[in-house]
Amino acid sequence: MVALVSQESMVTPTLVSRTGRHLQRYSKQGSRQVVGCIPYRYKSREDDSLAGEEEDEVEVLVISSQKGKGLLFPKGGWEKDESMKAAALRETVEEAGVRGTIESKLGKWSFKSKSQDAVYEGHMFPLLVNEQLDVWPEKNVRQRYWMNVREAGEVCQHWWMKDALDLLVNRLTSKDGDRPASKEGDCPSLRHCSIRPTYIGSK
Repeated sequence: MVALVSQESMVTPTLVSRTGRHLQRYSKQGSRQVVGCIPYRYKSREDDSLAGEEEDEVEVLVISSQKGKGLLFPKGGWEKDESMKAAALRETVEEAGVRGTIESKLGKWSFKSKSQDAVYEGHMFPLLVNEQLDVWPEKNVRQRYWMNVREAGEVCQHWWMKDALDLLVNRLTSKDGDRPASKEGDCPSLRHCSIRPTYIGSK
């Protein structure tokens, strides 16, 4: 799959986490706006059933919550001094310690916080990973794991991130590749994904 890379897509975020919410963006309805990425990569492996034949598999990167409850994809607040894509790239480096090429947005979701009585507006992007850092801002408070999309769909703690993963799977397995985000319910379930499942752990 060929991706057009814009200058913004290759922005190198700082290795220091931002703190505070004085620059936080809010929607017209008053919802806090958060952005994130689903980091993914193609991993080539040899198929044992067909000697010598190789195929590309897709793995996605999930991270642990700072509170230690459940797994999710990296995301955080979108601030006034940055574009949406730049914020998604920054949050992914801060929380997951990976860089890569950010692709067109998967969609927008409205959801309620489990810990606070507040409504959020979430935006998610795919990130084709080309660099995994050994040291990143939240290394000491998070774990990260590469796994297949089926398993990621089972362990992800947020329904709206699972929806975003479904849309990514649909995009990667469709012939037209980088088509716009589908309407809710238009993408196939992970149970019917043609990407072969295999678990690969990583630090």
